[in-house]
Formats: sequence, C-alpha cells, structure tokens
Amino acid sequence: MPRIAFISADGGRREIDAETGRSVLEIAWAHGIEVEGACEGSMACSTCHVILSEADYDRLPPSSEDEEDMLDLAWGVTPGSRLGCQIVVTEALDGIELTLPTETVNHMDE
Repeated sequence: MPRIAFISADGGRREIDAETGRSVLEIAWAHGIEVEGACEGSMACSTCHVILSEADYDRLPPSSEDEEDMLDLAWGVTPGSRLGCQIVVTEALDGIELTLPTETVNHMDE
C-alpha cells in the first residue's frame, strides 16, 4: 500500500497508508482529514484543492482542461495545485505529500 502524507495549513503532518484505486479525496474522508469536497468528487467545485511540490506534481498524469477550469475557482492556486478528487492513488505515488490550502472557496453555496 502506498504511503501518502497530508500537510495541514498549520504545518501538521499525517501519513496514511492509502488504498490504490481511490482518489485522494476519498482517502482523506476515510481517515478523517478535513478536505471539504462539496461536490462529492464530481469535479463540480474546487473545495478538494491540494498543493504538491514540483517533484510530486510531475509524478501525476496531466490534469484535464475541466480540472484546470475548476482550479481557476480555487483560493491560493499555485503551479503545484490539483483537485484531490482527480488524483487516483497508485503504487507510483508512494511517498507523495499533499499540502492543504489555508482556505477554500465553496461556489456551490452561492
């Protein structure tokens, strides 16, 4: 099982043994990590926004145009930003670190 780490906005770190084939959002929820995911992973919001280092970002498949459009709505986007619902964990992602932004914007409540 690949091991992934979530870094909270306050710098806290939590390592998780992640089940392959599940999204980062699903894994966060299963382990009580506070990632909103207002659209429940249907890529209709940006509340599962996570930030990766350049090296970890390069380990992922490219993001889709739809994901990029949703990221345009996220708060604090960086070059390493992705949506947690779009990152499917594989053995190749063992050791990846995902930083949670300090804020999210839920446009679904508007």
